[in-house]
Amino acid sequence: MTHLESTVLNELSNAPLPAKPRIIFMGTPDFAVPSLKALAEWCTQQEAELVAVVSQPDRPKGRGKQLQRTPVAAAADDLGVTCYQWARLSQESYDTLTALNYDLAVVIAYGKILPKRYLVLPPWGCINLHASLLPAYRGAAPIQWALIKGEAQTGVSVMRLDEGMDTGPVAHTLSTELSTTDDAASLFERLSHLSAQALVEALNQWIIPAETSQLVFEAQPTQGASHAPMLKKEDGILDWTQSAQDLVNLCRGISPWPGAQTQTQEGTLKIKTLQRVEEADLEQEQLAYEAGTVIGLHSNGPMIRCGKGAVILSQTQRPSKKATSGGDFYRGYPLTVGKLLSEC
Repeated sequence: MTHLESTVLNELSNAPLPAKPRIIFMGTPDFAVPSLKALAEWCTQQEAELVAVVSQPDRPKGRGKQLQRTPVAAAADDLGVTCYQWARLSQESYDTLTALNYDLAVVIAYGKILPKRYLVLPPWGCINLHASLLPAYRGAAPIQWALIKGEAQTGVSVMRLDEGMDTGPVAHTLSTELSTTDDAASLFERLSHLSAQALVEALNQWIIPAETSQLVFEAQPTQGASHAPMLKKEDGILDWTQSAQDLVNLCRGISPWPGAQTQTQEGTLKIKTLQRVEEADLEQEQLAYEAGTVIGLHSNGPMIRCGKGAVILSQTQRPSKKATSGGDFYRGYPLTVGKLLSEC
């Protein structure tokens, strides 16, 4: 980014939003749809204008590989808003957006990193809704990693995009407590609606209420910064030398994808849910076994020794089978107490 572009971004930090701004929305998956709908409603109430939506191209899906609208593109159709779906951002897309003469871009889960010149194209910049309490969990998978790391709470941040990876100044956050029943799927749903709420609250503070805006963009602190990289399929392979709590957290964070799994003699066993067992609740003979060993057959499922404590496989799925309770699993599959699960 040039010195001039960086200066422009800095000058934008706390500039009040016009009374009737022209706005574009950039997003792609289901997660972004509540924010798009909330923005459209806000624009109607404020007599602002949602001038366009930008989404990723439609993709073939299902067994028939039929082309399917992205969730955001489908929502734009329902709202009657023009939707652009460029395969890549090029001179054509830049010229088209320039001609729209918009004031602000709202970006949430668009799926592409915006080139530098797009960040300063609108006079009020590009704001992003990020699913973490920044500076924690910058990156592609903040929801999953908050669960994997066993956080007690997470949330969403309204920030202005700069040239870094989720490093721009933050103006507004909303938090939510995490429960032991949360997994990535349930948290995605909750944070998608929390993002929409945060967006509307930020816009209401940012638009000129009188002489000055009440929304202030502040630089993120360096302390507490962490990264949330995109998950890989191999992240789902369970390492039994980890603690029971760490494995439970991992299982929650990688559900539904890539999903927890371990190997048995039959093949890959998918683990849908795990239940933690404290070391204090184990017998001395059970504590003597190495990690990954079947140490008991609980009514909820087989009990597996971990690096610390143990877990119960409370819901599993065998190769080419339907998911079942852990109890049904061990009643229909030969397991031997005292033997490594991988050898059963």
